Amino acid sequence: MRQVPIGGAYRLIDVPVSNCLNSGIKKVYILTQFNSASLNRHISRVYNVRNNVAFANGFIEVLAASQTPEEEGKKWFQGTADAVRQFLWRFEDANASEIEDILILSGDHLYRMNYLDFVQRHRQSGADLTVSCFPVDQSRASGFGLVTVDSTGRVNSFSEKPKGDNLMAMHVDTTVLGLAKEEAERKPYIASMGIYLFKKDVLLNLLRWRLPMANDFGSEIIPTAAKECLVKAFLFNEYWEDIGTIRSFFDANLALTEEQSTFSFYDDTRPIYTSPRNLPPSTFNSSKVVDSIISHGCVLESCSIEHSVVGVGSRIGSNASLKDTVMFGADLYEADAERVILLTEGRVPIGIGDNTTIRKCIIDKNVKIGRNVTIVNSDGVQEADQSSNGFYIRDGIVVIPKNSTIVDGIII
Repeated sequence: MRQVPIGGAYRLIDVPVSNCLNSGIKKVYILTQFNSASLNRHISRVYNVRNNVAFANGFIEVLAASQTPEEEGKKWFQGTADAVRQFLWRFEDANASEIEDILILSGDHLYRMNYLDFVQRHRQSGADLTVSCFPVDQSRASGFGLVTVDSTGRVNSFSEKPKGDNLMAMHVDTTVLGLAKEEAERKPYIASMGIYLFKKDVLLNLLRWRLPMANDFGSEIIPTAAKECLVKAFLFNEYWEDIGTIRSFFDANLALTEEQSTFSFYDDTRPIYTSPRNLPPSTFNSSKVVDSIISHGCVLESCSIEHSVVGVGSRIGSNASLKDTVMFGADLYEADAERVILLTEGRVPIGIGDNTTIRKCIIDKNVKIGRNVTIVNSDGVQEADQSSNGFYIRDGIVVIPKNSTIVDGIII
């Protein structure tokens, strides 16, 4: 799991955890890799079971990877399956005897799902493993792990991101999973969402004995399980987005600003929980904001914001212009007097300075962008690594890394 912002005020980890809580699943382990201190703080602050009735009679516990050279066998997780394997002992003692099934979720997806529907279908079918899937068209199919199913919905093959003839071999009649004929013709492939529900004993056997060296669920565990176990597909045909690349992260954030957004955090029946913040309301001084999300504690001074997401505690200066931009915001608060001193000394405060123009950009946390800066990638560069200069470009999107400084007058 990673600490990835979404929608200005949330973290992607909030999505699967909130889905669990909204589904009545209140016993959750979160497996983290290296550099997880920020994520750990977020989890402890938001999901404090002692102080919140929504999490009563359960737990949300972080299980961290370890790397201790002195102790053989202690190592970073080598993949999703290896991460679960290293903590299988949690499901093998007497206290875990009542556990029937284990739900495996990813931490970088954006969606709402009632997992109890998933569990009910899994148990009714008698499946050893149920894979949550969604239908896709040919243009997207090669970007996912695909399954084929028989007339009963049983998974009989799995292929990780197939192309060419291998892709065509995964073409199926998706009416089997309940799609109408017209939609099934448009979406003749079934993509795995990376959401798996195992019978506990089946998972223990696969990870501990059958495939003890397998590191990944998608490319190793699931294909073998499809051949040797009863694996069923569960159709999920609502909004779901994998936020696994710079482009998908950028597009998913900006899609939230649209008037008819396909996903919204505004749902009081199925809320997405996140960190409570003791911040003042955002201030807009003679500013223009169009189709954008502005988070808590922001100060906008006579600027223009269009089709952008502005994160918590952001400061944007006079005559600055943002468009098609995702700005993470700041962990730190600089008082006005401190900012005046920084400017007087020729240094750059956190935020975006006066008369700066930014287009198609991701601005990480605590970034300092000076005055009269232009970030527009006018040459249309698709890939570049200028990290020594405080930025890089991925898929045509300029990315300003965390804590970077872009001094006055720079043109990117």
